[in-house]
Amino acid sequence: MSLAPQELENSASRYASEAIKCDSQGARGMAIANYQKAIDSLVKLIQLYPNNKLNKIYTERMSSYQKRIIALQATHGVHVEPVVDPNASPEERKESMRRHEQEQDDGKFEELVMKEKPNISWKEVIGLDDAKGALRESIVYPTKRPDLFPLGWPRGLLLYGPPGCGKTILAAATASEIDGYFVNVDAASMMSKWLGEAEQNVAKLFKMAHSLNEREGKPVILFIDEVDSLLGTRNSEVGGEIRTKNQFLSEMDGVNGKGKDIKLYVIGATNKPWSLDWPFLRRFQKRIYVSLPTLEARENLFNLYTAPLKKDIRVKTNELAKLFEGYSASDIKDICQAGQLKVVHELFDSPEYREPVEGRAPLQPKSLTMADFRLIKTQRTPSVSMEMIRAYYKWSEEFKAL
Repeated sequence: MSLAPQELENSASRYASEAIKCDSQGARGMAIANYQKAIDSLVKLIQLYPNNKLNKIYTERMSSYQKRIIALQATHGVHVEPVVDPNASPEERKESMRRHEQEQDDGKFEELVMKEKPNISWKEVIGLDDAKGALRESIVYPTKRPDLFPLGWPRGLLLYGPPGCGKTILAAATASEIDGYFVNVDAASMMSKWLGEAEQNVAKLFKMAHSLNEREGKPVILFIDEVDSLLGTRNSEVGGEIRTKNQFLSEMDGVNGKGKDIKLYVIGATNKPWSLDWPFLRRFQKRIYVSLPTLEARENLFNLYTAPLKKDIRVKTNELAKLFEGYSASDIKDICQAGQLKVVHELFDSPEYREPVEGRAPLQPKSLTMADFRLIKTQRTPSVSMEMIRAYYKWSEEFKAL
């Protein structure tokens, strides 16, 4: 069964947004990959719907993404020879080459890492009060008043729960609250793109985080997404995977064992907490369940995402919150986006539509109605099943540590 045009457009927009974010942060490899995924989605959209009036816009987008990919590949693929003193000895030349190779290797590694000072307030994190409270008391309060914690405080925290419920934004908001750096790394990318080198890259990751903390005196939150891909249980582990796990344990012990002298916190995020071995769970002193939004949180999410949209006065966000019970925060954003795509698609397909011209107000889409949202609900099931929710509750009963 083919995807609806709204879903493909939604997918392309998501990939493009992620590409632009990675691009702005210098993560060229991740930017290129996401630009290409956006192009692939638009190509499929044009192939499935060749008569769509939006195809001209899609083609222009694809062209701009492709130009950016070429530009990134051009800068990424240039091989720069190191500058070597012609009068240097063979040993000095060899050392210069080694340093150059190390710099290139470090540059490639940093493409998998995003370093930023986020500007996200707690107000942007809707609901999740238990998780926010645990992060505040474990990171925010000790950072601001270390004198109140004579026994120390946790520096390893695990956020677990269904996908799309706000684990990343929770960590980013925490970093913003303490005016610290947010180092975001996708563990799955590290393992897949650096097969055979993951052990060294774990060491590089922590070294970089320590360096940021020591060089600038700012707190650092090291956020490791999909941490189960790095630390998860495997039936048949090869030597490299075992060494990678041991390296991570050693680095975590270093973070937890340096007392008040270090302002480095490690937040791991996973959708599969049951994949983690107990030695790793023990290093994450706080284990926090990031759950699906409550009724109140869903209403607030619909208020947030429908605010910029044109909607019928009979659309009530409290009714939408009840209608979409069991949907994640990410699902709700996608639902509102799908609603807007629906009315825009209807506008372009209407016989009254004319291209905007100067001096004439452009035709606007109709208002979103409750009927539109009910139709979207028939086309979109929640991304999280009840079986998954039961699995999270069962695991929480045994391992949760707020």
